[in-house]
Amino acid sequence: MLVAAAVCPCPPLLVPEVAAGAASELDALRDACSEALGALAAARPDLLIVIGPADHAGRGPHPEGATGTFQGFGVDLDVRLGRDREQATDRPLPSSLAVGAWLLARAQWAAAPVEGLGVGEPLETGRCTSTGRDLAARAERVALLVLGDGSACRSLKAPGYLDDRAEAFDAAAARALGAADPGALIALDESLAYALKASGRAPWQVLAGAAEGAGLSGQLLYEDAPYGVGYLVAAWS
Repeated sequence: MLVAAAVCPCPPLLVPEVAAGAASELDALRDACSEALGALAAARPDLLIVIGPADHAGRGPHPEGATGTFQGFGVDLDVRLGRDREQATDRPLPSSLAVGAWLLARAQWAAAPVEGLGVGEPLETGRCTSTGRDLAARAERVALLVLGDGSACRSLKAPGYLDDRAEAFDAAAARALGAADPGALIALDESLAYALKASGRAPWQVLAGAAEGAGLSGQLLYEDAPYGVGYLVAAWS
């Protein structure tokens, strides 16, 4: 059963070494992520599952001990998902889960075993919610760290250029996450999300499936669009 969730964005710029001279610009975002992870630890889960968007190579499960790297972003920094264990696969973590591993290491996570799941951005809503229900049944007390960004179309310099629909989409997602409302997350339009390059849509809908019937309450901890990308942080407990 799902007992807690933290929702965080996953830009590699969250890692100060990647952001370099611009690192301080995201300090408030990092602080909000730390607060959300604190809510996870307070729930005392039996299992933590880290979910994030992934390309084809990174989709599917990633065991505890799997490693990722930020070398592709010009930084000689490697991360490990949870504790060091013998790996069942040599697949590297996708970028989103590498950011999640970094957030957990920064928080000195030791509250429960950790697993990862890479989710394809085009995954249709029904499969997202059924995946979430399966994850919630994995242990008596399950927590999720859900990674993904909002729209990437909030300004002229945004990765997806300016789209007038982006702000309303992000606002709807923020309301749903702040209210811990699975139905409102499920109602997010997957085609529109894909057009707006909102990588969080599928992971958020996995969360919605996991949270059905859990009766959790939510708190929105951060909402902004630096660099033209919607970043949202929320804690559910």
